[in-house]
Amino acid sequence: MKILITNDDSIYAPGIAMLAKAALEFGEVTVVAPAQQCSAMSQRLTIHGPMKVEKVEDFPVPEAAAYKVAGTPADCVKVALNYILKEEPDFVFSGINDGYNVGYDISYSGTLGAAFEAVKNGIPAMAFSAAKNDWLDTAESFLVPIIRELMEAGQEPGTVWNVNFPARV
Repeated sequence: MKILITNDDSIYAPGIAMLAKAALEFGEVTVVAPAQQCSAMSQRLTIHGPMKVEKVEDFPVPEAAAYKVAGTPADCVKVALNYILKEEPDFVFSGINDGYNVGYDISYSGTLGAAFEAVKNGIPAMAFSAAKNDWLDTAESFLVPIIRELMEAGQEPGTVWNVNFPARV
């Protein structure tokens, strides 16, 4: 299975490394994420100007090929599908976002924007978020079982799974 990982918090965010590591349990992982923080960009695309793409040699999960894009989360999905990946991925995972994506916030979220871009291209997608400034303990404990359960459940075309991990208590 091939899995594309992206986010809106940047290639350097701790959540994306945790998600990439968990995704390795399910198959081959490629990470394509913004070079900088891109929260609240929804499905914004870069229309004018250059969009630099660089391989990231020091990504904390060395088993995953990683690239940073001077663009938005939706740009990252488009760049991955059209220029980086040799085959279409089986899934796109976006996150783990630093802050919940619930209610109307999902319409602004770059994390969800990337997942929506994947679904628009016919690829099942899951978005993951956790409490703002959380240590990600809860996410780390439950990420693999939740991914497994959602994969087994399957997704209807055009739907996105949106998972929010609660804060630790």
